[in-house]
Amino acid sequence: MLCFTTLATEATIFVHMIKLIHPFILCFSLVFWSISVFTQVPEYYQTIDFSVDGHELMEQLSELVTHTHETELSYNPGVWDAIKLTDLDPENSERVLLVYGYDDGDGDHITDRSRGVDENCSTSDCTGYWNREHVVARSQAVPSLPLSGAGTDVHNLRACDAVMNEIRGNRRFAEGEGHARVTTEGDFYPGDEWAGDVARMLMYMYIRYEDRCLPEYVAVGTSFYDDEEKMIDLLLEWNALDPVSEIELQRNDILEDLQGNRNPFIDNPYLATMIWNGPEAEDRWMISSVDDTESLPLQIFPTLTRDRVYFYNAENTRWNYSIYTPLGQMIKSGSTDGSIDLSNKSNSWYLIRLFTNEGKSSVHRVLKQ
Repeated sequence: MLCFTTLATEATIFVHMIKLIHPFILCFSLVFWSISVFTQVPEYYQTIDFSVDGHELMEQLSELVTHTHETELSYNPGVWDAIKLTDLDPENSERVLLVYGYDDGDGDHITDRSRGVDENCSTSDCTGYWNREHVVARSQAVPSLPLSGAGTDVHNLRACDAVMNEIRGNRRFAEGEGHARVTTEGDFYPGDEWAGDVARMLMYMYIRYEDRCLPEYVAVGTSFYDDEEKMIDLLLEWNALDPVSEIELQRNDILEDLQGNRNPFIDNPYLATMIWNGPEAEDRWMISSVDDTESLPLQIFPTLTRDRVYFYNAENTRWNYSIYTPLGQMIKSGSTDGSIDLSNKSNSWYLIRLFTNEGKSSVHRVLKQ
């Protein structure tokens, strides 16, 4: 009891001390987080004003990805050569990953998740081989995508089993779960692993080619989240539910070298939330933490810990939280009434964002040792 009382007293004294020096901590926190966030944003986006959102932010990103798209690849051999680089399995450079695929061991080539990098085919019968899948199908664009220009933009092209490619055809993407399949309504679900990839590719095609590649041409559903009613709700949900994968990051880096431009929604899925609203997607740059940090004064202690961190605010008793690595990857989220357990995390710096349902938030830097 004596030990518990002593600890409680020390914690109370600490909180009162923090209250006295709070203005200085808050000032330092704001400066640190402004610097931290903008050092994480890639140089590619140096011309973008992230203090705006909605259509204004979309227009800036649209201009950026269009202006930097300096090289148009040929359909043959340019796209083939590109996909053999962009879609390599990060764990096996002799194979490409096949979009919509999910099982290399079931004996059915149609469901294969990967295949030999040189097992590609462009003839009339490519059974057992992979070919080039336009995620925005050529006939879904208005006007249709040719085999040049917009039709050879590899941000829209993936390696795919040839028969699976035929099964998808020009079916619109629709809600589902589990593995890739044709839905009972005759639409197509890309599979749990690929839903986020597909959403971010469709978002890129929309801002790059605008009304030529409207989301409604390619996906089924309502548009309640988007004030202009052009972005399909399902795509925003997929973007939030399915985090960016290693293959997406690999593709983005390689395509910047080959074409000159990037897919912004791979670099930071939260940009879609800023533009079209909807469920909050992963914020890899923690943009959301800059403008509203001051709105929730909160003390967190200790900032050097082996297990738990505690926080105090007189106005709130429960918070939602997200934990990020120094590179901006969200590794945990949840809700809590006063502390967060870091005991099972690796020794490193972590960025903790605490926020309320009313939209107030506070961000802090903690060292787990």
